[in-house]
Amino acid sequence: MNNFWANLKKPFFCLAPMSDVTDIAFRFILAKYGKDRENKDRVVFWTEFVAADGLCNKLAKKKLSYMLTYSERERPIVAQVFGANPENMKKACQYVASLGFDGIDINMGCPDKSVVSQGAGAGLIKTPKLAREIIRAAHEGILAAGLHIPVSVKTRIGFNKEDIDGWIPELLKEDISALTIHLRTAKELSLVPAKWDYIKKIKKLIEKSGKNILLIGNGDVTDLKDAESKALEYGCDGIMIGRGVFGNPWFFSSCQRDSLTKDSMSKSLFDTEEKLKVLVEHTQIFDEKLLKPKHKNFATMKKHFKAYVNGFEGAKELRVKLMETENSKQVEKIIREFLKNS
Repeated sequence: MNNFWANLKKPFFCLAPMSDVTDIAFRFILAKYGKDRENKDRVVFWTEFVAADGLCNKLAKKKLSYMLTYSERERPIVAQVFGANPENMKKACQYVASLGFDGIDINMGCPDKSVVSQGAGAGLIKTPKLAREIIRAAHEGILAAGLHIPVSVKTRIGFNKEDIDGWIPELLKEDISALTIHLRTAKELSLVPAKWDYIKKIKKLIEKSGKNILLIGNGDVTDLKDAESKALEYGCDGIMIGRGVFGNPWFFSSCQRDSLTKDSMSKSLFDTEEKLKVLVEHTQIFDEKLLKPKHKNFATMKKHFKAYVNGFEGAKELRVKLMETENSKQVEKIIREFLKNS
């Protein structure tokens, strides 16, 4: 098997799959400014999660395929798929594997009601037998494509309550190379602090299984210093970061890791002008790859504005103007005027 996981330096860092966030434009920017020679073997990117059922429908597949486009500089990159139909998961993974991804991850942690109602995402926590069938189906699909890439799972510590002892051992019975744990239940969403102490319990279960499965912790990670600290304290092989990446294209870079805090990074290593110029570039890539092909509305891009535009004089007023834009050209004009008058 071509298992990229075995070549990663520990601790490694993962970009969390976030719907309407980790699209190709955002990943391109993070790869350009965050992946450097020093950390290329320590950073793994995830795509947005894609519906297996949708990839099995000709019309839907055409609309969803853009979510599975990526650039070579993003490698290693993992495609995340969700679904509760084994046959569709097999077909979807056959297609996804053929696109050249380094691995496939199965989403068993999304708490969104529309996903759970299908029995997918965190809904699979309630049906361990089906969850195991889904993992096996993913492998069958990969083999049907004539390939050998690793399968991993991202999940939570339980659905309504913590159920590590009942849930995690079921996953460990299957052939997975890595297990990412969002340290909250599905019911808790992201409304309570992540319970990192549970990592040690899960690590013991992996050791008991006798398998070489990498453990990735996820929840409330602010910067790379925090990520490294958590990896060391709790014994994770890797750390996944979600919201902490917003507005920080340099998040995974070596200079970010060497900075004391995210605050000091944003205030000293990269000035306001540089951040705003990268924001313009981000919107331009969004236009080119997502807006013009009519894959996404420009409103999707606007959720990044608050993260980029903060912490400096005039930020609030600038954000108000940016929220009224409809494309990258308008964004560029407003930011150019702001920098000229600053």
